[in-house]
Amino acid sequence: MQINSWFASLIIIVTLAFVSGCSSTNDETVDGSETEQTTAQNSDPKDPLESINRSIWTFNWDYLDKYVFKPVSQAYVGYVPSPIRSGLYNVAVNINEPFTVVNNLLQLKFQKAGVATGRFVLNSTVGLLGWFDVAKHAGLMREEEEFGEVLGYYGVGDGPFLMLPVLGPSSVRDEAGDLVDGYYWPLAIIDFWPNVARKLIIGLETRAQLADQETLLNESLDPYEFVKGAYFQNINYKVHDGNPPVIVDEQEEEELDDFLEEF
Repeated sequence: MQINSWFASLIIIVTLAFVSGCSSTNDETVDGSETEQTTAQNSDPKDPLESINRSIWTFNWDYLDKYVFKPVSQAYVGYVPSPIRSGLYNVAVNINEPFTVVNNLLQLKFQKAGVATGRFVLNSTVGLLGWFDVAKHAGLMREEEEFGEVLGYYGVGDGPFLMLPVLGPSSVRDEAGDLVDGYYWPLAIIDFWPNVARKLIIGLETRAQLADQETLLNESLDPYEFVKGAYFQNINYKVHDGNPPVIVDEQEEEELDDFLEEF
């Protein structure tokens, strides 16, 4: 997710976040001692602000998504013809291709940089400023690369988990990366309101496409933890281009070795 301004980026991020969560569990104190929920909240080193994050999550899901983003996305899908929705979405995401090119080059991913360049040239010309995704039919598939992934590629950690008001789940590294992405051409020269419209289009489509996944959240034991875990898994997946390293628990490995030695 890239940022040209704070408000311009909120639509897409919040819609991605909202389909992945619901109301949070409040901290309670019994006889002056913390409950198991509170203890669990304070145990995650990636989430030092969890008590605040959970409150923000409740506000995001119970109010903003329920009364604003979900009904608006349903109306958008219901009343705007599919060909127009598809064209608007293609134009909106086509503008992201240049920063994908640069971010791939920064990671020495020359083939992917070439694909993103080809996509932008084809779609911006033959595809009428991106209205038609001609590049996809030519075998050039879209794969967005953000500056936050560049930082992760060079070993910069995620930093604390952040549940931002309206914006949804993020991290210190991703927020820094989004800021840089916003300075790439042509995002840097797009006026405020056109960029808001672009984000709105992307957000409405994303919210509509992910609506079916709400059931997973409603059935989860702790929706907040579900969202946080999914967020970090997704970021790790993207940083490693779909092939994240397998983390081995040394203690479990030793116990397994001891067990096998008995046979």
